[in-house]
Amino acid sequence: MVTGARRRAVRDADRQIDTAHLLHSLLESDPEARAVVGDGPQIARLLGYLVQRSIGYGLRWQSGVEDSGAVPVVTETAGFSPLAAASMEYACERAERHGGPARGVDLLAAIVVDSQARAVEVLRRAGIDPHAVLARLDGWSQRPQEGLDRSEERVDRSQEGLDWPEDRAERSQECVSGGEGAY
Repeated sequence: MVTGARRRAVRDADRQIDTAHLLHSLLESDPEARAVVGDGPQIARLLGYLVQRSIGYGLRWQSGVEDSGAVPVVTETAGFSPLAAASMEYACERAERHGGPARGVDLLAAIVVDSQARAVEVLRRAGIDPHAVLARLDGWSQRPQEGLDRSEERVDRSQEGLDWPEDRAERSQECVSGGEGAY
């Protein structure tokens, strides 16, 4: 899944993998995540928007780093935007808290939690409510509700990214890539 997001970022001439790249790759590779996001017409509209973004609509995003604006910009975190890196770490932590391997729904929950994430903007522009996606995720995974209020914790965690050790970045990427998890 991460490989697909990286390939998409390179093809789009983006400097970093952002949460929209992760969302796009996740929707293409994980049927469970697709089912949580919505029905056929919603997924078609969302994928259409993501494809449109990849062929030029997202050009206004290429010069900037995806960040919540609440913390200083992290310039390099293993090729990920600060929010994408924090999302991958959060997905691994979420899976660990619930005693299982990381799954696509863990990453989906992680990327829709922060209202400043590009993936959230993409969902909204496609007519999909990120709050509703998160509510379905909580029911789908039968895990305790975590809510969108976790975005402050994630933003604070991305502050840690200023000193993010390379091994921590690699561990999160390995977990999300399937080294410790299923996606």
